[in-house]
Amino acid sequence: MAHRKALGRGLSALLGTPDLETDQLREIDIDRILPNSQQPRKNFAEDALNELASSIREHGVVQPIVVRPLDDGFFQLIAGERRWRASQRAGLARVPAVIREAGEHDALELALIENLQREDLNPMEEAQAYERLIADFGMTQEEVARRVGKNRATIANMLRLLRLPPEVQQWLRENRITTGHAKALLSLSDLNAILDIARKIIQSSYSVRQAEMLVSRYSSPVAGREDSGGASEVVDPNVKEAVHALEQALGTKVTVQESGGKGKIELHFFSFEEMNRLYEGLLRAKF
Repeated sequence: MAHRKALGRGLSALLGTPDLETDQLREIDIDRILPNSQQPRKNFAEDALNELASSIREHGVVQPIVVRPLDDGFFQLIAGERRWRASQRAGLARVPAVIREAGEHDALELALIENLQREDLNPMEEAQAYERLIADFGMTQEEVARRVGKNRATIANMLRLLRLPPEVQQWLRENRITTGHAKALLSLSDLNAILDIARKIIQSSYSVRQAEMLVSRYSSPVAGREDSGGASEVVDPNVKEAVHALEQALGTKVTVQESGGKGKIELHFFSFEEMNRLYEGLLRAKF
């Protein structure tokens, strides 16, 4: 079995154990370990758990779990619930663990960051974990990006998934649509339209590119449609491709209107934080 990647620097710093030493490890009775109900991962694939259990039977637990002590000799998981579950299936009575003194608040932060650094959450679990780090721990998008080792645009784009209708979020959890499909849908502001197009994507097994074309047709059903100021939304395919590229680069909806060689480019934002992100990005850009 291939070894897992080492924990990222952000988690190591939080745990205070950049290099685990043997005197920090203990073997703990598996039935004295309790899961953390607040941890971000909610779904555990049965096949993957069974495969890990088989590997544990043969090789043991390669990487220790991380727990915090509770009352009466019990422990709560901070990191490694998948390994703990697979160890139960493998029939282990005890598992190797690093015991950390951490309050409930700190334990939740560690669990969120540990799961995000492993990059195997589903997209909605990932988006909700980012949201909790921002809402519950007062982090900015920049701080979250630094702690989990990703760029801020990635964090911003994942947070946008939380604006999808609940039904579409569930389809994303179930892998009935992909993150690429979801990003295409987010260029629409009409939630009913998002829901309708998401259904069509699933029913027709559309690729991401086909979904983008469907969304584009919905957004510009009539060529040369005019607004109250006499300008028309651009429907030229080359310009539409440029709009799409801008949306991907900026992580937000972009609207272009043109009339007689003049017009405007509009950047849409849906929160003050997103407005500030766009503002700072534009200031850093070189034109």
